[in-house]
Amino acid sequence: MSSDPLVIFTPSGKRGHFPVGTPVLTAARQLGVDLDSVCGGRGICSKCQITPSYGEFSKHGVTVADDALTEWNKVEQRYKDKRGLIDGRRLGCQAQVQGDVVIDVPPESQVHRQVVRKRAEARDITMNPSTRLFYVEVEEPDMHKPSGDMERLIEALDSQWQLKNVKTDLHILQSLQPALRKGKWKVTVAVHLGDESNPPKIMHIWPGYYEGSLYGLAVDLGSTTIAAHLCDLISGEVIASSGIMNPQIRFGEDLMSRVSYSMMNEGGDREMTRAVREGMNALFTQIAAEAEIDKNLIVDAVFVCNPVMHHLFLGIDPFELGQAPFALATSDSLALRATELDLNIHPAARVYLLPCIAGHVGADAAAVALSEAPDKSEDLVLVVDVGTNAEILLGDKTKVLACSSPTGPAFEGAQISSGQRAAPGAIERLEINPETKEPRFRVIGSEIWSDEEGFDAAIATTGITGICGSGIIEAIAEMRMAGVLDASGLIGSAEQTGTPRCVQDGRTNAYLVWDGSAEGGPKISITNPDIRAIQMAKAALYSGARLLMDKFGVDTVDRVVLAGAFGAHISAKHAMVLGMIPDCPIDKVTSAGNAAGTGARIALLNTKARSEIEQTVRRIEKIETAVEPRFQEHFVNASAIPNSKEPFPILASILTLPEVNFNTGGGDGPAGGRRRRRRG
Repeated sequence: MSSDPLVIFTPSGKRGHFPVGTPVLTAARQLGVDLDSVCGGRGICSKCQITPSYGEFSKHGVTVADDALTEWNKVEQRYKDKRGLIDGRRLGCQAQVQGDVVIDVPPESQVHRQVVRKRAEARDITMNPSTRLFYVEVEEPDMHKPSGDMERLIEALDSQWQLKNVKTDLHILQSLQPALRKGKWKVTVAVHLGDESNPPKIMHIWPGYYEGSLYGLAVDLGSTTIAAHLCDLISGEVIASSGIMNPQIRFGEDLMSRVSYSMMNEGGDREMTRAVREGMNALFTQIAAEAEIDKNLIVDAVFVCNPVMHHLFLGIDPFELGQAPFALATSDSLALRATELDLNIHPAARVYLLPCIAGHVGADAAAVALSEAPDKSEDLVLVVDVGTNAEILLGDKTKVLACSSPTGPAFEGAQISSGQRAAPGAIERLEINPETKEPRFRVIGSEIWSDEEGFDAAIATTGITGICGSGIIEAIAEMRMAGVLDASGLIGSAEQTGTPRCVQDGRTNAYLVWDGSAEGGPKISITNPDIRAIQMAKAALYSGARLLMDKFGVDTVDRVVLAGAFGAHISAKHAMVLGMIPDCPIDKVTSAGNAAGTGARIALLNTKARSEIEQTVRRIEKIETAVEPRFQEHFVNASAIPNSKEPFPILASILTLPEVNFNTGGGDGPAGGRRRRRRG
């Protein structure tokens, strides 16, 4: 074991030991971490900004001391004085390693910045927003009728628009009189129409007739990414969509790591709350700039998120969600004000959070239920929101069941030897010729396959940098179909498979997809640990779905809907070969895109949908996988590819998987083979 300090980079997860005094930028380059630098480490360009994290990280097995990096220096101070540097940020070329440290590389410091693939799906939505514009003519003041300007404005809203009991805030009073006189007693007011608990309230006032619009945000706050859709509250049109990495990733890639960080570091929950709110505000500034609108015109927002993100966003310690019985502070919907959450939009803006379904099934699953409406389906539909924590719904118009499965970050490219998040240069599609065992692939940023003319020119700017989640799924399924991988998840040797692409990798083998080392690029291989990580993730996903089918009393489903940003990019055939989803006709497996985001948009633009989903959530039956004995049984069976017990007859009718077995004897594997035991 090296005595040198351990340096861990997030979100890539790459790690290594480096001598004391090594610049962080140097460590990043040696590990192949995606950290930008234009000036070559001279402290001029500031592209290599990083955020060190301190405290106890049980997932990584390290405690990061306050002096893990060298002290702030003159170069960093000079840059901060001239151009500004976010508090907590350091320059990777100046900060030197002194002890074990966890380093976060923010998106803007990455050469290959993440493509956050969460888009607004086209959907017909009945417009019924919470805030509307009203043009009114106000009676002028009269010496004989002593009343305030605000009272006469409220009377005008009542008489001209039948708006009763309208209230207001101090900021409106402060701007009211100039607006009335500039508009010659004609003004346009934005009024939040209220709800069961709150009366209508004036949000904003313009002199005369205001011809502009009002805006709202539909936000999908995920554990990995935060995606926002800026919507016109009058037309319903999506004006702009944007997303960023969730800055909480540096505290842990999966939800339980973040709960653990909160438990082990005093104030850790507040630190994560602050981080996600700051990230969200940066996203809102970015999306308003892209749309060229004033952030003060954003008067409404709807948020969907899983339970842990729900609590951390609200500033609630997620401690209870980390242990049975996984109690939520509240499962009800919430109607709050933006100022309560430190959000930098209109000062009186309203924020609505959809209800959570259970301790591990959150408001994001409720949004998927609103978008996909399994409770209104004539046939039995399985809806799977694929993410770091998968939410699963099964139902029809008779009943709906729900559960969550801890798939982990492997589907996002994390924990994979050549894995990366979806960004230009990442392999996203892959095919293997079953005869030659030769691969061909496509990378994000190009539509040309690697064996087609023009490929090299098409990827000249991005290169080939790694493999993302959809690519790893297709790669493993293709390896299984080509006979390079057996049902237990073992990769064969070159002799067993007949291809030199299967190379020795320690005690097992790896499949070489791409070797760019001659040009200074990476070697991209699929290793047996990669296979294991995906097996564990897909087994958790399948087991959750199969458990709901048990509870429903069925062995098959009529159709499968893959939701989530990642689910939109999964090939149905490859998902079924892998055994991620139950056996089903391929043409009955569809993608819903970012269904949680769509559900948030529906709730933003139609307030009646909010009460609808609140009622629906109360009727959904929640299944807790942690206490169900059959979950483990299904998990073991689903570890095989596609499954050691389920027959998958529909899949078998369209393709035949090679009957290969690369076990050499000893211990039980997922498919029932035996593997040789080591003698100690």
